[in-house]
Amino acid sequence: MSNIFYLGCAVWAFKGWIGDFYPKGSHSTEYLQLYSDRFATVEVNSTFYSIPDRQTIQRWAQESSTGFQFCPKFPKQLTHNGLLQPYIEQALQFLDLMSSFGDRLGVVFVQLPPSYSPASFTDLANFLKALPTKDYQIALEVRHADWFKAPNSDRLNKLLQNLGVGRVLLDSRPIYDLPFGDEIDPALSLPVQQERRKPNLPLQPIVTAPFSIVRFISHPEQDLNIRFWQEWMTHLQDWLANGTKIYFFMHCPIEERSPHNARYFQEMLEKANVPVPSLPWNLLTPPPQQLTLF
Repeated sequence: MSNIFYLGCAVWAFKGWIGDFYPKGSHSTEYLQLYSDRFATVEVNSTFYSIPDRQTIQRWAQESSTGFQFCPKFPKQLTHNGLLQPYIEQALQFLDLMSSFGDRLGVVFVQLPPSYSPASFTDLANFLKALPTKDYQIALEVRHADWFKAPNSDRLNKLLQNLGVGRVLLDSRPIYDLPFGDEIDPALSLPVQQERRKPNLPLQPIVTAPFSIVRFISHPEQDLNIRFWQEWMTHLQDWLANGTKIYFFMHCPIEERSPHNARYFQEMLEKANVPVPSLPWNLLTPPPQQLTLF
């Protein structure tokens, strides 16, 4: 049975992981291989800001482990300049470029700005219809609040279902619903407050395709995420049982903690008997053992 659950983070080239997530003395040229030896997927945000050349993409694919999946974001120059239809040709060129990942390509996702509202529904529909959704896994993230209100939400979900386009589920509740400042470690309060630049939108856990992306903005205080992870465990249990492929990306205002938050969530899933594959990371080092008091 092929893997239908992929867990990872939003970056791989992070120096702050050296000596912890990555071995001490690791070089930048080793980051991707080291990362793909530990997680099954990565969210490629760099393509949002700068489009790599084909040789770079092919090199990334070669440096990653077998079965690894890259999930690149559409460039902002295509998605954040008003209407989408004028950029259809460039979007097709971007997808062709992403095909250079070969079997390492996961979901390619479109993130729309908060300014893009349901008033542009026809433009969105025509843009998505022009994309080769039979050849690529494509997902959409919306950020205007009106997309989450009826009838707009129903209309959007129906469109995505008809086209086989996945829904990107952004969960920023841990950094909005939970405290910062004097109520937690002062060293954590500023990063959490800064991360609140991400939109505070309702979570609508709906899948519209045979695959979906979850972008979980975790709180750096690990225990404060647990009640949200417990909720996600229920959703994942149902979706995976139905064969839905899920890419789950762990973000954190303090990037040093993202891998460990992801690993803790993996352990919760395994203990709850959610049908997820073992984390490659655990094949490298023994999983942490709980201390026993005598």
